[in-house]
Amino acid sequence: MDQYTLQPSSNELTLVLGQQLESGPLGNQHVVVRMMAASLNYRDLLCRGDLEGTRPGLVPLSDGAGEVIEVGSAVTRWRPGDRVSPAFFPKWRSGPFRPEHLAEALGGSSTDGVLRSLFVAHEDAFVRIPDRLSFAEAATLPCAGVTAWHALFERDQVGPEHTILVQGTGGVSIIALQLAQAVGARVIVTSSSDTKLAVAKSMGARAGVNYKTVPDWDQAVLDLTDGRGVDHILELGGPDTYNRSINCLAFGGTISQIGVLTGFGSKPDITPLQFKNGRINGICVGSAEHFERLMAFVDAHAITPAVSKTFTWSGAAEAYEALRRADHFGKVVITIQDHL
Repeated sequence: MDQYTLQPSSNELTLVLGQQLESGPLGNQHVVVRMMAASLNYRDLLCRGDLEGTRPGLVPLSDGAGEVIEVGSAVTRWRPGDRVSPAFFPKWRSGPFRPEHLAEALGGSSTDGVLRSLFVAHEDAFVRIPDRLSFAEAATLPCAGVTAWHALFERDQVGPEHTILVQGTGGVSIIALQLAQAVGARVIVTSSSDTKLAVAKSMGARAGVNYKTVPDWDQAVLDLTDGRGVDHILELGGPDTYNRSINCLAFGGTISQIGVLTGFGSKPDITPLQFKNGRINGICVGSAEHFERLMAFVDAHAITPAVSKTFTWSGAAEAYEALRRADHFGKVVITIQDHL
């Protein structure tokens, strides 16, 4: 059985294919999953570029899906043949987020992720995959899907009376579009590509704004809402977008702070936020219970996650480059089973 690891090099960590080591005797409450697919997030590019913060030899990627092949003697939730996906934070089952969960995030600075043949974890770390989803589709949800769900439905209660703004057409934005559209919310999408905006509209977006041809995109959003603004913004841009997000936020609205696509260190002018009685919610993925509720919603509303590009196991490095080019719509996926 094989796995990919991140190994030191001059400019960024190198993706290296090697043999997966035996993990020792299976714990009583642990489960062995044969991984079938994994997907990438912008975070995975940051981890590769963090020469000091990422542990050499780390197995990357947080998002995957597979099939249970072995269970410990005390496992009650799963049996061989079950289709499951590991939670991004495997020890955050429910309740409030705790500081120690950050270090436990899969595929991050120190905790091995899912880009390997076999994945072993406690039975509570997994969520069942709906029968209607493929392994590739399910693999897109642990980070991007849970993040969007947490923002829109756990920390807010988005419904048909709301207008939502999503920035870009990556994984979080597109699943957020699908989730919000499923409850009748109006969704506005920003992108630098008219082609991607057309695809977003075909999926239910009410409007799109090209922020390259319309630099004052916040004013365009205000015009689209007759000056009212939007009720909820998924803020994915960072320093270059924050003040514009606040400007086009409706009175009493919510900004979900999620991404850092234009870098770290946002310093927005928050005075307008105060006078709008608006709020900012920090969203760092979510719990296993959030994931379960997302899966149930996706199943009930027949949502099919958007898989933009799929790469084979041997093409994992190409998948990273595809993500870096940012020409995808939705998610980039690596199939794992093709080498077994």
